[in-house]
Amino acid sequence: MRRLLLIGIGAGHPEHITIQAINALRQVDVLFITDKGEDKEDLARFRREICARYVPEREFKTVVIPDPERDRNPVDYSKAVATWHAQRAAVYETLFAEQLSETDCGAFLVWGDPSLYDSTLRILQQIAERGRVAFEYEVIPGITAIQALTAGHRIALNQIGEAVQITTGRRLAAQTQVPQTDTVVMLDGDCAFKTVSDEEMEIYWGAYLGTPDEILMSGRLKQVADSIQETRAAARQRKGWIMDTYLLRKPAGPRR
Repeated sequence: MRRLLLIGIGAGHPEHITIQAINALRQVDVLFITDKGEDKEDLARFRREICARYVPEREFKTVVIPDPERDRNPVDYSKAVATWHAQRAAVYETLFAEQLSETDCGAFLVWGDPSLYDSTLRILQQIAERGRVAFEYEVIPGITAIQALTAGHRIALNQIGEAVQITTGRRLAAQTQVPQTDTVVMLDGDCAFKTVSDEEMEIYWGAYLGTPDEILMSGRLKQVADSIQETRAAARQRKGWIMDTYLLRKPAGPRR
């Protein structure tokens, strides 16, 4: 039966890849890469470099998947994402039937970890449930941007005995109250941290984590928010794309 591997490749450093991921790559016949445009060619090139570095003896057939257009500012966000996922599922399903023989192993190299804010796993589940193309699939975990962020700042993700929330910029901006727990924010294209007014709040921000272009900034949110926004805009202008995340934290106990 056809097999598919979702392999987490970390947040950007080539040494983030795990031994399990390297062993998984040694089984792969067909590498699927989603085309997200020229601005993000860096991401596709990184995937190819990972393969060349760790499994140079392996010759993959590479299949580039055109990514369907999506509405980035929809009125109904959930509906728009569901439509986009359905379009992706239709494209993937066709390519699996055409490009994978019954004995082939295909793979997606997923930035970070396949289980955290990535749609590939959900799309494979949709295709499997339809049953038109039979395949088995396995998930190989990877180092997330969250881990790379806290390692870069040399901080623990949680405070002693406290919870951590993981959310998106869209949801942070929609909140009417200041976050009461440490909050990791991902997929924030509009700098939603600007909406947080707590005087005590700290931010630990990072972009291009693990790569030579990595940028780290931290401090009291009210003091560094403008600098982060300016730095982010300049970096995006320079490279054509940006991937960043941050942790909002209200320190426990009185400050000294």
